Amino acid sequence: MNFQEPLSGLMERIAQALERLGPIRAAMPDFTTADAFVYQAETGAFAPVGSVNRVPLPLLKGIDRSRDALLANTERFARGLPANNALLWGARGMGKSSLVKAVHGAVNAGLPALKLVEIHREDIDALPHLLGHLRTAPEHQFILFCDDLSFEAVDTSYKSLKAVLEGGIEGRPANVLLYATSNRRHLMPREMVENERSTAINPSEAVEEKLSLSDRFGLWIGFHNCSQDDYLAMVRGYAEHYRLDVAEERLTREALEWARGRGSRSGRVAWQFIQDLAGRLGATL
Repeated sequence: MNFQEPLSGLMERIAQALERLGPIRAAMPDFTTADAFVYQAETGAFAPVGSVNRVPLPLLKGIDRSRDALLANTERFARGLPANNALLWGARGMGKSSLVKAVHGAVNAGLPALKLVEIHREDIDALPHLLGHLRTAPEHQFILFCDDLSFEAVDTSYKSLKAVLEGGIEGRPANVLLYATSNRRHLMPREMVENERSTAINPSEAVEEKLSLSDRFGLWIGFHNCSQDDYLAMVRGYAEHYRLDVAEERLTREALEWARGRGSRSGRVAWQFIQDLAGRLGATL
């Protein structure tokens, strides 16, 4: 250290060193570069997604009512009209996350100002910072998408989500909606709720506090296990879309055998069968 150095110069060098030690502040995102982004909580950056992993909306079979409800809600929001946060819950593999991405693609084709931003469930605590960025881009409408959202007994981040959705002073930005998917209707495991009921001083208040998060979603869309007819309709829809050269009888027989081998019928099982079939036929998807 140079003891002859003026105090002002020394303080300036210390300040610069501290700035270098601190986290790098992400640049303001340019939301015109892509239609979809993944939020990276570590750096506060929005990574553009060049090609979203989704299927065309007409290929989602057996969920017509769910499709129509989410599509109408999203179209209203994209036009600047009132709309609700949406929770898509229910049976696994029935197209919850696929529907969110497909609806965004369908609406965004006509209203390109609608952007899809994915946040990972473990980054929920970073929501206030993320929404601060989206609030500064009022020329865009944002669907904030969290896939497989759920909370365990030791997890308190759900309180941050509750405040962001409706409880905070600022509130949710007018240009942001949250779409979440979960296998759980109330986002909490049953044993977690039952434990609160059995150990709390006031059981009803404790349970209400846990379940009030799902009430922040104005639109609940349930997904249930599909019938055999719906499953086969999914398979036929994929086969026709990708022009797989296979006889109807063989398609039905092999699709049912595939479902029996998996022990379930769902949109995911139908897609996995089509991938296997296409590979055996030497066709590309």
